[in-house]
Amino acid sequence: MSPVRIVGTGLIGTSVGLALRARGVRVTLADPSPTACALARDLGAGELATDADPEPAVVVAAAPPDVVGSVVAAELAAHPTAVVTDVASVKAAILAELVAGGADVSRYVGSHPMAGRERSGAISGRPDLFEGRPWVVVPHEDSAVNAVETVTALALATGGAPVRMPAEEHDAAVAAVSHVPQVAASLVAARLRDLPTEAVGLSGQGVRDVTRIAASDPALWTQILVGNAGAVSSVLRDVLVALGDVVEALDVLRDDPDADAPGARSTLAAMLADGNAGHARIPGKHGAAPSLFTTVTVLIPDTPGMLGRVFADVGAEGVNIEDVRIEHALGRPVGVAHLLVAPADADPLRAGLLARGWNVTE
Repeated sequence: MSPVRIVGTGLIGTSVGLALRARGVRVTLADPSPTACALARDLGAGELATDADPEPAVVVAAAPPDVVGSVVAAELAAHPTAVVTDVASVKAAILAELVAGGADVSRYVGSHPMAGRERSGAISGRPDLFEGRPWVVVPHEDSAVNAVETVTALALATGGAPVRMPAEEHDAAVAAVSHVPQVAASLVAARLRDLPTEAVGLSGQGVRDVTRIAASDPALWTQILVGNAGAVSSVLRDVLVALGDVVEALDVLRDDPDADAPGARSTLAAMLADGNAGHARIPGKHGAAPSLFTTVTVLIPDTPGMLGRVFADVGAEGVNIEDVRIEHALGRPVGVAHLLVAPADADPLRAGLLARGWNVTE
């Protein structure tokens, strides 16, 4: 698979380079911005590409969504023996563009690592960004077998978990699990913009969880939504119908909360129950359902070293933390750590932490 040429040194391109370099793969870097490319180089993601470089075995196009098709086409033409992939979050439009342009798509296999961060740019790159995360490999009817195998090997080399999926199926899936959540988070967060400071100060973990991804790059996400407009629109129309039902039920209850209002309360209850059912399907650690774990909640003083201490004490109790969530108490110098552990470990861990002096709550 070596050498690998990466075109585009933002968050994903730099992270791919860092992950491959950690496994000893030779990586060369190219980017329209010399400064961005040099930064990725200095961070250890690879070497700056030169005309004297040997032909790459693989080219990874990590360019912005609105230009990635032309980048893939240019790389296919410039490197006639290389397998070329892209890591954009929309696949059908890119393939259609390449086919329409007459590119040799037998050496092209699209892909999409399902990983990212709210922050962009090379400085945010991480070598472990793809560890254990799905990396969708998107073959098409003209893909060469060796090209599909090569892109699969690339995903594995970064620590990703390859999943094969046709382009249209991929775009419909990411509309539901990635693109619509971004729209929803942004819409909810926008409601906070003009609230009084005192009202925003009441924000708890719920609003933080719901709006976390609203901090994402508007320019990038505009391109993504444009590229997957059909699939995103389809999901949002379903959301709009359900939201309309909720608004109608709330209007009925607002006007006369003590009335019988047949169906209004059941509409709200059904909406919440459907949300429970959908959330329960989201895979947790190693693909396990989050509901398989039990939460142990610990109050932690907001002073240096205390989080490390509680982790060490959990380890001393012989318990493995499956996941952790941390929130802060308003106006108090403490944090609240929610430790997800195997159900059988929960009660012994609570007792052990209490004995070690920790404030453990139910």
